[in-house]
This record gives sequence, C-alpha cells and structure tokens, in this order.
Amino acid sequence: MLKIPADRVFFMNEEQEEMFDSLPENHWLKKAINKAKDSIKENVFCGERIRKEIIPKKYIKDYKIDNLLWYPLPNAWRLVYSIFSDADKKVLGAIIEFYDHKSYERRFGY
Repeated sequence: MLKIPADRVFFMNEEQEEMFDSLPENHWLKKAINKAKDSIKENVFCGERIRKEIIPKKYIKDYKIDNLLWYPLPNAWRLVYSIFSDADKKVLGAIIEFYDHKSYERRFGY
C-alpha cells in the first residue's frame, strides 16, 4: 500500500469547517473527524478510493477535483476528501464533506 504523509489537512468548504468547529470538543463526531484528519496526515491514501466516474459533478464543478476518497466514521458516517499538491509540491488532504450514510448515498446517487 502506498503511504505518503500529508503536509496539511484542511476543509475545502467553510460551511463544513464551521459545522465541525461548532461541535463540542468531546462530541463523538468531532473526535472521529480529528482521528480521520490525523490518519490522512499520516497517509493521504488511508481512505478508500471512489471511482472517477461516480465522483459527484458538484464536487468537480465546485472544487475542480479529479480524485476522491472516503474515510469511514462511526455510526455509519462518512468523510470524503481529495488529494492535491500545491505550487511548493506539498501534499494536501482536502476534506470536502462529512455526513451520515443516508446523505452520502443521496450525494452519490446510490
């Protein structure tokens, strides 16, 4: 398995970041997302790849992405993220969204 650490992990969407920030520190979801961020920082390929043909067009349009991965969170929640490199060749993990399984299925048309 390919293992490449991320130089930085961040939210691509202000709304998602604000939702995350508004969670109490001891909330299970905040703890789970922090764990996911640590895992992505340790290895950007820790998530499961999502096939290019099923990447939501909204993500391609809004974020200009060509890759997408999902990371399992407790209680059937999902976190989806993309991998970029910046002008300095730093590897970046960009969190797109986190949601419950039903919302995840809706977003991907399952």
